[in-house]
Amino acid sequence: MTNRGYTYTNRIDADSDGETLLHFYVSRYTHSTEQEWRDRIDRGEVQLNDHRAQSETRLVKGDTLTYRREPWSEPDAPLSFDTLYEDPHLLAVDKPGGLPVLPGGHHLAHTLLALVRQRYPGDVEPSPLHRLGRGTSGIVLFARSPDALRVMTETFVERRIVKIYRALVIGTDLPDTFVIDHPIGPVPYAPLGTLHAATSDGKASHSEGRRLYEDRSRNTTLVEISITTGRPHQIRIHAAAFGHPLVGDPLYTVGGVPRSVDKNTRASLPGDVGYHLHAYRVAFPHPVDSTPVQIVSPPPSDLRTPEEKKNGE
Repeated sequence: MTNRGYTYTNRIDADSDGETLLHFYVSRYTHSTEQEWRDRIDRGEVQLNDHRAQSETRLVKGDTLTYRREPWSEPDAPLSFDTLYEDPHLLAVDKPGGLPVLPGGHHLAHTLLALVRQRYPGDVEPSPLHRLGRGTSGIVLFARSPDALRVMTETFVERRIVKIYRALVIGTDLPDTFVIDHPIGPVPYAPLGTLHAATSDGKASHSEGRRLYEDRSRNTTLVEISITTGRPHQIRIHAAAFGHPLVGDPLYTVGGVPRSVDKNTRASLPGDVGYHLHAYRVAFPHPVDSTPVQIVSPPPSDLRTPEEKKNGE
């Protein structure tokens, strides 16, 4: 599918005052090389205050930059989703694994945000309250009003929301319950510069898990994990730091760190899929009247216990 292209806008603040136009883009948008950004500027795809500019033009606080990206063919992704909960203030939708929540990289129209706003048009566009990794399936909450957005943002910050995930991890003999408190923060990772991983100087992070079912023949265990902090890739990192990486995780390995980069093969990236993780249940007070809300997304077959499969749950 070829999308309609997109115009990216930046407003220059005091920190960027005095930078060259080229340096601004090269230093912040490292997905493209310096020569690629220079070529775009030379072609007039980047404009300063609605006019063409030179790569070495100095920016001034208050300037507006626009970069018009021409239409491009987006990677395939699942483009259907179910609505789990709906009222005038909130939406809860069931994201399929493989669909990004937000635009990024080569994805714009093939995102959950674009699909939700297409299904639910209005004066106030639905705003995602959190995000899931591209390979993660399950519940994503959207606010449908400014008041709901404000109150739910406070709910997340104050940790008054319960978030429970299902995951399939490598290994057996896990305890019935466990707690993982490894700090998470950026570490050096050549393909991206930095990447979130387990690191002693990272931010405090807390996950609690319980064992649901172990399959010794496959050396896997099905677990439920609840998180009170929302660090990037927290469950993937914490499971690996605990010594039990998610089955199929192409990026994080034992210790909660990225796999070694082999110069002869493509390096793994956070958006790569293949791991088994599902946002299973959320519970929170409604942003308008504080009534309890609980939403459940039925997990995929490989994240159900034998009993659940038997009962058709």
